[in-house]
Amino acid sequence: MNVFYEEDGGFKVGAVMSSTDASLQVEAPHGKRSKIKTAHVLLKFTSPLADFLPQAETAAADIDVDFLWECCGADEFQFEALAADYWGHAPSAIEAAAIALRLHGAPMYFYRKGRGHYKAAPEDTLKAALAGQEKRRQQQLQIDEWAAQLRAGNIPEALRSQLMTLLHRPDKNTLEWKALDAASRDANQPPLRLVAAAGGIPSVPDYLLAGFLMEHFPKGRGFSAYAPAQAPGELVDAGVQAFSIDDAATTEIDDAFSLTRLDNGNWRVGVHIAAPTLGIGVDSELEKLVYNRLSTVYFPGDKITMLPDDAVNAFTLKEGQHCPAVSMYLEVAPDFTVLSHESRVEQVFVAANLRHDTLEPLFNEDTLANDPGVDYPYKAELRWLWEFANALEVRRGKADPTRPPQLDYNFAIEDGKVIITRRKRGAPMDKLVSELMILVNCEWGGELDRAGFPAIYRAQTQGKVKMVTTAQPHVGLGVAQYAWSSSPLRRAVDFVNQRQLVAMIRGEPAAFPPGDARLYAILRDFDAAYSAYNQFQDQMERFWCLRWFTQEGVSEPIATYVKEDLVRIDGLPMATRLSGLPDGLQAGDKVRLAIVRIDELTLDIEYRVLGRLDGAAPEPVALDDAVDDVADTEAASVAEEVSATDGAAS
Repeated sequence: MNVFYEEDGGFKVGAVMSSTDASLQVEAPHGKRSKIKTAHVLLKFTSPLADFLPQAETAAADIDVDFLWECCGADEFQFEALAADYWGHAPSAIEAAAIALRLHGAPMYFYRKGRGHYKAAPEDTLKAALAGQEKRRQQQLQIDEWAAQLRAGNIPEALRSQLMTLLHRPDKNTLEWKALDAASRDANQPPLRLVAAAGGIPSVPDYLLAGFLMEHFPKGRGFSAYAPAQAPGELVDAGVQAFSIDDAATTEIDDAFSLTRLDNGNWRVGVHIAAPTLGIGVDSELEKLVYNRLSTVYFPGDKITMLPDDAVNAFTLKEGQHCPAVSMYLEVAPDFTVLSHESRVEQVFVAANLRHDTLEPLFNEDTLANDPGVDYPYKAELRWLWEFANALEVRRGKADPTRPPQLDYNFAIEDGKVIITRRKRGAPMDKLVSELMILVNCEWGGELDRAGFPAIYRAQTQGKVKMVTTAQPHVGLGVAQYAWSSSPLRRAVDFVNQRQLVAMIRGEPAAFPPGDARLYAILRDFDAAYSAYNQFQDQMERFWCLRWFTQEGVSEPIATYVKEDLVRIDGLPMATRLSGLPDGLQAGDKVRLAIVRIDELTLDIEYRVLGRLDGAAPEPVALDDAVDDVADTEAASVAEEVSATDGAAS
């Protein structure tokens, strides 16, 4: 005796070896023996065991499932009863098994109601299920077609407009992603490589920018609707002629300076900061934009501003205009001692926007040490302010004439070509700006703290700089507290602190009272965004450094040894860790490298060490290298302030 039975959701056959009322011992055609429950048996038969299932499956394949569904009626039925109706006679074991197989293999048509028992699906439900099945079949055909095109090195038109989304933030339920994923697995390549090989990434910078925008500007880099900034009310005229010092490409001019000789022989130094908070209302759409964007994003060849152009133009300290400003005036003795200071909200006439490219050839260390007699705008004021800046640096305890010169790198992109230029950090105009900004940010931070007005500070007490809402020392800068307040057109932190400053100066309630949760939220969001923006800038600069090697045909760069396995590539803001360096290297020693491989797409570069290079001149230190001594920490802090105020992407 043989049996046809159901087990684990499928049908099997076996020869009965022994039986009880509750169970059977059966042997499968391939010889395996097992114990089954009697209730699982659907049919008993005596025909040859090995031929039974193949013959039943062949018969089942010829059964029209639609006709079978029409025959079975609406009530629950047993498969043998349907088999008798279908075949028109008492069915053989093979015929009954064929019906069972067909019913079981068509779950959309027939619902299983127990072993051997089924019920036909309702007509509407069946139509919907069949339509869904056909849709899935058509979708799979589309997926297969797109995947085949991708494997052949062609980008389907339907995918081309979605490539950046598919690579950076894919929705894995879409047909486009499934096609790309299938082609990638078949080709044994990551999706990025597959798309690049098919010509889908003509520009790596555009690819990197697209990923950044999707993550941090999902609605695009444009601005949502907003009411324009309102002109501030009547402001007292400062009565001074101010001038700014910025990079040639800077449009967000936050700071300017003035210098006046007093009747008592002292000097009055004015530091004037653009005042967008005077025209951007609390809870306005423009303020919401500030707290949403949090900072201007700088990267080679472009930038994404925190404020819309019309708002920037309304408050930037533009040459030839009276501009709203928050000013700090310092009375300074002839020996550069700061005797007193006061803060005002006013309008300032900006007489000139001095630019680095035209100012530095005239105002530099050489011309200050050996005056060539050439006149230029604000020559006397610039010299005096530079000497004042030197005195401020000494009083901060940060003057160190033995410190090796530091470098600042600027990137310009012209017709797809990168131009990387180096400037020595600490040049007179840099020091002038940075020291005055450090001074006002320190003093304003102290005034806010003493007045009980919360603010956002940058503190450094044990190594890493952090953002806090209480006045704490910044050891790297050598100041008692440091509240970013000098770049309100570029950074939300400065905008917030200026809100507090204006209220304090005018004797009004604080915009952010003590314990205000909004202040902590802005601090948290800014810290995360500022870090992400800087990482993106570093990523873009790394790409252009790799492009520079190829563009300039450099195959054997020179590197300067820093420590352990760390070297710095001369002429570029790049550091890398290498194995195989010569023994006995000292900091500053030179090594020659060979470039083995450059992969711009993944921003990877592989070097081979060729050997020590003796007799080479020492390279100035690049500020962004990971050298963890105190001098470099302080230099990086000052560089951060200068970069923020002059708009340099360094």
